[in-house]
Amino acid sequence: METLSPVILAIPVYFTLMAIELVIEKFSKHHTYRVDDAITNISTGVLQQLTGTFVKIVKLGVYAFVFEQFAWYVIPVNAWSFALLFVLWDLCYYWEHRVAHRVSLFWGGHSVHHQSEVYNLSVALRQSSTSFLWGFPFYLPLALIGFDPVQVLLAGGFNLLYQFWIHTEHISKLPRLLEWVLNTPSHHRVHHGRDPKYLDKNFAGVFIVWDRLFNTFQEEEERPNYGVTKPLRSWNPVYANVAHYVDLFGYLGKARSLGDGLRILFKPPGWLPDYLGGVSEVPVVADDYQKYEVRLSLPMKGYVLAQFLFALLVNAWYFFNFEGLDMPVQLFFAGWIMLTTLAFGFLFEQQGRKWLFGIEGIRLLALPVGYVVLQIPAAGLLPFLSVFAVLSVVVFLLLQRSISPRKATDSAPSYR
Repeated sequence: METLSPVILAIPVYFTLMAIELVIEKFSKHHTYRVDDAITNISTGVLQQLTGTFVKIVKLGVYAFVFEQFAWYVIPVNAWSFALLFVLWDLCYYWEHRVAHRVSLFWGGHSVHHQSEVYNLSVALRQSSTSFLWGFPFYLPLALIGFDPVQVLLAGGFNLLYQFWIHTEHISKLPRLLEWVLNTPSHHRVHHGRDPKYLDKNFAGVFIVWDRLFNTFQEEEERPNYGVTKPLRSWNPVYANVAHYVDLFGYLGKARSLGDGLRILFKPPGWLPDYLGGVSEVPVVADDYQKYEVRLSLPMKGYVLAQFLFALLVNAWYFFNFEGLDMPVQLFFAGWIMLTTLAFGFLFEQQGRKWLFGIEGIRLLALPVGYVVLQIPAAGLLPFLSVFAVLSVVVFLLLQRSISPRKATDSAPSYR
């Protein structure tokens, strides 16, 4: 347990705060949640935590190697050094974040966090499974300075925890001094805006002073339009993680020179040579713009929500017990989680398709079968899992028969 990230330990707090936000929306009549959007947001976060369980040791290993071999000085571990580290970590985050917006290859990871067209606490959990590839080198200077690896892990975790609460529309502005120093919901709403005036502003994690210092600050004037400038138009969390890369590498294959290929990768998002269309202009959001939506029957929506809540329990058990599980069990649950997030996207977008029953049947029956084959601990859960799986299969079959097939949803990869 002691090796768990503060982010994992805070999962119950996240969902408690989201429940409070939903209650506030009930009474305020200001609604920002949509079931399909929220489930997709959280599912991308689950995928990010899933990859994190496997790559965490690599990131920590690289940091520890630099720290042990090249640190200029070993800084004592105490409250004062942690306070200094927290500020410096946020400065590193500012530059990682800013570069992620300004380099197209890096944007492929970070764009996931910006794809939602609404703004609520579930958006904070919408995280990329690939951004670590481009992001973690920005924190290696902390190893050279001499900050302990465990301290750095904690500083990063608490920095991310702070950023959770600023993803809301229900807090307007804080007192002036706090707005001047800290990143707040108002400042971060600007950052998530896709309006030309708001684009690439307010990169701070905790301290908005970095944006003021480096000339990337923008005050919130009117409520932003959220999302990316080329909407994702999909509820598939796996596709959300690769959409920009698919688009980017498609253009890369058409580049006529190595120089153009490198510029496509490392220029800002939207840059293309003239023979591929040139630089994309940032479009103004039309007044009649319609957010992406696929109408789902109320019974099917209830079914997906019930399956999602059940999956959250399985996911929580897996993440809290990951270190103590054998590798085959770890891989089994990783595969199940991946299939489950895919299934939710398919259910939202492909309702009525006959092949969905096969995917859902495999997903539901895999858990009880896996418990038996792999002899997973907590075998007392087997009767419950078996009954739940069989009942779910029956309910899903009945729902499928009541829904006529629909055309597959059009989708466009996020390019900015």
